[in-house]
Amino acid sequence: MMKSTVKKTVSVITVLCILVSAFCVITGTAGAASNDRVKMYSAETYFCKYGITGTYVYVQTKDNASNQQVTVHYNYLKGQAWQDSDAEYFTTLADGSKLWKAYITSYNTEYAIKYVADGVTIWDNNNGKNYTTEQIGEAPVTALRTNNFYNGSFTVNASLKNLAYEKDVKVRYTTNSWASYKEAPLHYVTTGSDGNELWTVNVRDTWNADSFEYCISYTVNGTTYWANNFGENYNASYRVYP
Repeated sequence: MMKSTVKKTVSVITVLCILVSAFCVITGTAGAASNDRVKMYSAETYFCKYGITGTYVYVQTKDNASNQQVTVHYNYLKGQAWQDSDAEYFTTLADGSKLWKAYITSYNTEYAIKYVADGVTIWDNNNGKNYTTEQIGEAPVTALRTNNFYNGSFTVNASLKNLAYEKDVKVRYTTNSWASYKEAPLHYVTTGSDGNELWTVNVRDTWNADSFEYCISYTVNGTTYWANNFGENYNASYRVYP
């Protein structure tokens, strides 16, 4: 009778150990994939009026899979069912990772990113908090689009990762289609709860809004990063309203 009890106990323990091991392997793999394969890169508010916001969401994938599918799962209005916006391939970054772009409109900006490749589904949901007003994810620096062109001056805002204390942030701008350009330094404003910094400058000689274009450079640790709208530069033709 004692032998039978011992055998049953050992069998149960063995099964539990196998199940726990399998769970740990699955959990560990999923966690690593989520960190390495898909992340929100940056987000850009393009339209804001009457309480509704239009946002371009850029997603970075680090994967060699040929059948990647990226979807932004978002809440249009509280109390309503969540919707999906399929992201399209946008460009390949210098490190070989791919960038995808989706557009969402919402009265309650809240979203997560769904990534499917090789039959595996991975979510980037901002560590369980979902994304809301974040403008920067994996990008080192991005411009914050606002309707700040007034009376010949324009306010340039940048959100950047705090990669070191010593840093140099500048705006390069033109009013004649880059026949010539000027530069002005941005100054530090504040650090957000996510650790990212806000920098700003008011450029006062941008009298011609139609031909005004700019980009932002961020030099830190001997490397210069550019926020230049992925090669298209930024301008003053925003659709953001108070």
